[in-house]
Amino acid sequence: MRLSLRAPSADSVTRIARALLLPLLGLLVFVFAWHIAARNIDTSLGKFPGPTQVYEQSFGLIADHQRERGREAAFMERQEKRNAATLAKDPGAEVRLRNYTGKPTFVDQIGTSLVTVLAGFALASLIAIPLGILIGLNGTLYAALNPLIQLFKPVSPLAWLPLVTMVVSALYVSDDPMFAKSFVTSLITVSLCSLWPTLINTAVGVSSISQDLKNVSKVLRLPFMTHVLKIAIPASIPAMFTGLRLSLGIAWMVLIAAEMLAQNPGLGKFVWDEFQNGSSDSLGRIMVAVLVIGIIGFMLDRAMQLLQSRISWDKNAVVR
Repeated sequence: MRLSLRAPSADSVTRIARALLLPLLGLLVFVFAWHIAARNIDTSLGKFPGPTQVYEQSFGLIADHQRERGREAAFMERQEKRNAATLAKDPGAEVRLRNYTGKPTFVDQIGTSLVTVLAGFALASLIAIPLGILIGLNGTLYAALNPLIQLFKPVSPLAWLPLVTMVVSALYVSDDPMFAKSFVTSLITVSLCSLWPTLINTAVGVSSISQDLKNVSKVLRLPFMTHVLKIAIPASIPAMFTGLRLSLGIAWMVLIAAEMLAQNPGLGKFVWDEFQNGSSDSLGRIMVAVLVIGIIGFMLDRAMQLLQSRISWDKNAVVR
């Protein structure tokens, strides 16, 4: 059996270079420019943090998280020992396990932001997709709702947030709420600001269905729901996913501002607290948060793009 070993062609080498070396070169140029600029920027808290300071602060935040988890484990262990001793003295005694109420760490706040943005995005999608399908199928309904869409689409989250806060405070009243009011406020604000791209793109995709498909549906006399499930949704999936990707990106951007003002314990609150703290490490920690926000936003978009490539029949609609 003979093995044929061929040297990589010039085209494959060029593709590898473009895929790996050029992005790496761009990152190196950015880090170098950041390092030079940071050395020449003085703020009220000292020098603007460069790459080295941000690297050190990132490990400091991870160490803070590990210490907090150690305190939590110690707290739960002491509580279990105390309850065990109580039950040993009196087997019928009533014991309770208390939750650890320590300060949320940077890692905890990342998790809170992800849960909030995904919940808000899901709520926005549940509203926007069905409504977009109805608007796309009914020209009269589209004409009636289009002025409202154009009116509310550009409204900033900073304008929505006070109104949402007052409505949530008035309606979400409970002695033992399932979710914190700050979480509900952030979730609704994210939903209000992110549903428009999905709504508009879904409506455009449904209204752009080819006349041949419409004629097939009429000839077969498909019921309304069958027409929606078999014709409208499959034909509009590429446009729908374009809207979903835009909505997810907007949701992630809106979330940070919403958490700052609503004081939901996520990345937005972390940035605001560090800004208010004003310590010598605050700028470095804020810069860590900025980079993490960018990385997570990139990963969310890539995840949505991967889902689109698996579901959409139009592979050319997947933007690289």
